[in-house]
Amino acid sequence: MIHFEWPWLVLLLPLPWLVYRLLPAAAEQHDGALFLPFATALQQAHKRSAATDKVRVLGMTLCWLLLLLAATRPQWLGEAVALPESGRNLMLAVDVSGSMEQADLGVRNRTRLDVVKSVAGDFIQRRNGDRIALILFGTQAYLQTPFTLDRTTVNTLLQEAVIGIAGRETAIGDAIGMALKNIQGQEGEHLLILLTDGANSAGAVDPAKAAELAAQRGLRIHTIGIGGKPQAVRGLLGIQMVNPARGLDEQMLKQIATQSGGRYFRAQDRDSLEEIYQQIDQLEP
Repeated sequence: MIHFEWPWLVLLLPLPWLVYRLLPAAAEQHDGALFLPFATALQQAHKRSAATDKVRVLGMTLCWLLLLLAATRPQWLGEAVALPESGRNLMLAVDVSGSMEQADLGVRNRTRLDVVKSVAGDFIQRRNGDRIALILFGTQAYLQTPFTLDRTTVNTLLQEAVIGIAGRETAIGDAIGMALKNIQGQEGEHLLILLTDGANSAGAVDPAKAAELAAQRGLRIHTIGIGGKPQAVRGLLGIQMVNPARGLDEQMLKQIATQSGGRYFRAQDRDSLEEIYQQIDQLEP
């Protein structure tokens, strides 16, 4: 079916004719005469060209019609194609607290959040058919994107996230609470993938109680703990082992996942984080 975006432009069709009829013709000048030895030849040439006036008018009319036709923006609309839907409500809760600015995931000059954006962004683009929502949390939790099939928009808003936008601390319980609020009135399967590098240090909701409520409401939670591998650092007292992920509360993340029917994953670098999201693809096809 042909659809015209701006069909009202056809009202301009008689515009050239109106201009021709309403505007006065230019007045002829008779200030003087000039003798031209080749005047007779010019008159004969004019008579020959007058025979082509009709062709010229038809050509100009055709150009005007084609110009108007293009301006109306004709579009061919086929039958509506339904997007495939899995019936799953998938939420990504991403930690944007201050500790996410550490660069210890094996990618030079790239913070933890930078690596998460890259890997999770690819994961989002693969989730064809899921209704996806994005939650960002730090000291507080915010619903950045409600459920949508527009994966590109979700990914764009994830890429625009900055460290500290929700505060410098970590409210894991509030992030789960925001997910529970988001699924109210929603039908289908509910899944939350919560990624953090820390422990619950802020917020009004206890993570354990939030996980219990999630289990009751059918919200399955996969948790991902990120942080670099222990490193040997030479100091005044000799070589010491430093654990960049010492602030990660793995026990709490395991409890949240187990209690809600999900799984806990540990990522120490970019490669392991990619493998985790690939495993989730297999667990939640």
